[in-house]
Amino acid sequence: MKIAISSDHAGYELKKEINKILSSLGHEVIDLGPENLESVDYPDYGKVAGEAIASEQVSRAIVVCGSGIGISIAANRNPVVRAALCTSGLMARLARQHNDANVLALGARLIGIETVKDCIHEFLNTPFEGGRHQRRVDKLSQNV
Repeated sequence: MKIAISSDHAGYELKKEINKILSSLGHEVIDLGPENLESVDYPDYGKVAGEAIASEQVSRAIVVCGSGIGISIAANRNPVVRAALCTSGLMARLARQHNDANVLALGARLIGIETVKDCIHEFLNTPFEGGRHQRRVDKLSQNV
């Protein structure tokens, strides 16, 4: 799977670890930045992840900031994006099953690496259930 990853400066170190995890699992990683620890603005990096999803450059993305909140809000500004901020594997599984989440948002200051691995595993391996959830997901991209 081709997966985009981006962060702000607070999520930079975790982004590097996630990059290693994804690569070790055989995924192609598109690192959208930043390239160092210099202070950057999370809206810029949430936006580029959303654009990578919308342009179909990737089918999934992972975004990271200190709490995961700001970058998930930024990514969700794109109507094609369904970013889910997850703090457990169960949340990531439900985000995929019920919401067809295509972006996983993580808070570098809130969760440890084992939880990150669990979230990634569930996010990448859980299929969308469709069915009764499909009409709800369809509404997420509408201006209702």
